[in-house]
Amino acid sequence: MNLQLGRPWPLGAHFDGQGINFAVFSANAQAMELCLFDATGTRELTRMRLPGYHNDIWHGYLPDAQPGLVYGLRAHGPWHPGQGHRFDASKLLLDPYARDIVGDFIWSDEHFAPDQADARHMATRDNARLALKARVTYDAFDWGDDRPPETPLADTVLYECHVKGLTRTHPAIPVESRGTFAGLAHEATIQHLKSLGITAVNLLPVQYALSEERLVSMGLRNYWGYNTLGFFSLNPQLASQTAGQSARDEFRTMVRTLHRVGLEVILDVVYNHTAETDHTGPILSFRGLDNASYYKLNADDRSHYNNDSGCGNTLDLRQPRVLQMVMDSLRYWVSDMHVDGFRFDLASVLGRTDSGFSTQASFFAAVTQDPVLSRVKMIAEPWDIGSGGYQVGRFPRGWLEWNDQFRDEMRRFWVQGASAPVTGANSGHRGDLAMRLCGSSDLYQAYRRAPAESVNYVVSHDGFTLRDLLSYNHRHNLANGENNRDGQGHNLNFNCGAEGPSNDPAINTLRSRLQRALLATTLLAQGTPMLCAGDELGHTQGGNNNPYCQDNATSWIDWSQADQDLIAFTRHVIALRHHLLPFANTWYSGTANADGIYDLSWWNADGSVLQGPAWHVPHFRTLGCLIGQPGRASSPLLLLINNEADARNFVLPRGPWQAVLDTSQPRGKADWLATGDAPVPVAAHALLLFQQDTSRPRSSLEPHQSGS
Repeated sequence: MNLQLGRPWPLGAHFDGQGINFAVFSANAQAMELCLFDATGTRELTRMRLPGYHNDIWHGYLPDAQPGLVYGLRAHGPWHPGQGHRFDASKLLLDPYARDIVGDFIWSDEHFAPDQADARHMATRDNARLALKARVTYDAFDWGDDRPPETPLADTVLYECHVKGLTRTHPAIPVESRGTFAGLAHEATIQHLKSLGITAVNLLPVQYALSEERLVSMGLRNYWGYNTLGFFSLNPQLASQTAGQSARDEFRTMVRTLHRVGLEVILDVVYNHTAETDHTGPILSFRGLDNASYYKLNADDRSHYNNDSGCGNTLDLRQPRVLQMVMDSLRYWVSDMHVDGFRFDLASVLGRTDSGFSTQASFFAAVTQDPVLSRVKMIAEPWDIGSGGYQVGRFPRGWLEWNDQFRDEMRRFWVQGASAPVTGANSGHRGDLAMRLCGSSDLYQAYRRAPAESVNYVVSHDGFTLRDLLSYNHRHNLANGENNRDGQGHNLNFNCGAEGPSNDPAINTLRSRLQRALLATTLLAQGTPMLCAGDELGHTQGGNNNPYCQDNATSWIDWSQADQDLIAFTRHVIALRHHLLPFANTWYSGTANADGIYDLSWWNADGSVLQGPAWHVPHFRTLGCLIGQPGRASSPLLLLINNEADARNFVLPRGPWQAVLDTSQPRGKADWLATGDAPVPVAAHALLLFQQDTSRPRSSLEPHQSGS
């Protein structure tokens, strides 16, 4: 077998029908070897130096080679950690562009190049026997008439879920498909999602990831998967691979099936760091190929890494070839795997320049002009742990952002508000609640962002479940092996009077009402709502608010314990959102039109205008909102909120008003008329939503002055 010169593009290994071209980036290597293995990846057959080198790309062409070929790389170069170079040709390296990864990773001393006693010296322990290898792929897939749903933002309802955890215990799904891509595409899963009114599943990481050595030593694994090594490859543990179907085909079949019923697929991706950890970590791929190019290194000591990710290292997207890898990976998932968008973990890393975060960073510019990526949904987790990393509201126009200020203000108002008589907690202000209900204009409007770019959530995978938020005052994370020190300590939570499960009817009633109130405000608010899987059916993690390493019943949704009333309630509220869209995807002015109809007005329970200092009185937890909706086909809406310990009477504008939602009811159903002639009681810790009877003209409203 003789390698020909080949060409420096495309990066990775690609079969052209007659042979395979190999191309790998390294600006600082002195030579690059291609190592071929048997089909199992256990026996090294031969080594050959890539003969071509052009513009920092090493390349070669192997005639007559066929798909299925298993290979790895060895990079020759200097071992000078202080200068940022960690080349060690004894280490077999995984191609960063690998589409399919062979082997089960086992932590071993062979993966570590530095002498642990003296990092200035290189150890020469060959790791080929244990190293992960790449397999060349060339598989056509019959997409048929597959088309992306392209759901408008105004109609989008996100559902964040883990592929395994969502279906691992579902009784209607065949055992062999539970916890896999096939299980997610099963009709039972689809029926649940569609009946709820979900439009997009946001999947926790499905790219190839490793469990940290520390976790493995404790018998745990990184269940969430935020520790990526292969940005082009799937995690095979999420595939059933029944009937000989590859993980790639099972994933694509899932996407095609979900598209056919109108569900978008959004991937949670981690381009801020890799699984190679800090300066004491293993050499598996990027570090051995070109450590000084792939990672941000400390300026005063290049043997150590910048750690804006908090995971030991940070990918350096300022480097053109690293940026190219990220862009190539994203395009691959859209073009080849047909996904509909991405949620970027610690996305502020992607926008960091030499002078800090910037919306003009190369990554954002590349995405904006890209003909493939510019048309899909891009969602940022808009922070990292580095200096200036908190960037909520500051991402480029068109990007969606997780809005943690929505999360915190909703928790302050509803959860801390309910706990205030017991704990004296700060319950938040009505003004803060109103601001979050109306798209967080303080964060987005000044930057010419749309309200829908705020992703509104109260619970995500990272923290307490909705049920646990109202069942525990303290985190219970001992099973994670860190003496209960891990996980968020500031949760704005309240156990409603008992730690954990309770048989007290009053406690359970309060918990249920607050769950429904939080769900309703999240799903009805202006912005793009995100529901965390399991919150609609009462999922509990036993008080663990950081179960990233719990691949067991702690994290898996227990369908046998599903709260059918809560499911029905969630279904009803989402249907109201789709039908009424209470807060439109346009900014409100708080002024009246020519007919005297205010687009939005706020008032107190007694019918007086809510304005001035009254917005910020912490112990006032009632308010009403009249949404005039001038120029829209929908009739005006009326939202009444009461988070007091007792029912409160509200004075209504002239009616009649049709009640469509009452969160004090287990399923939220409301079907009665209020005329406005008499005060309407709103139950404690609840909200009511009314729609004006369409038989009455809008001009009959007696609008309140705007107080916002």
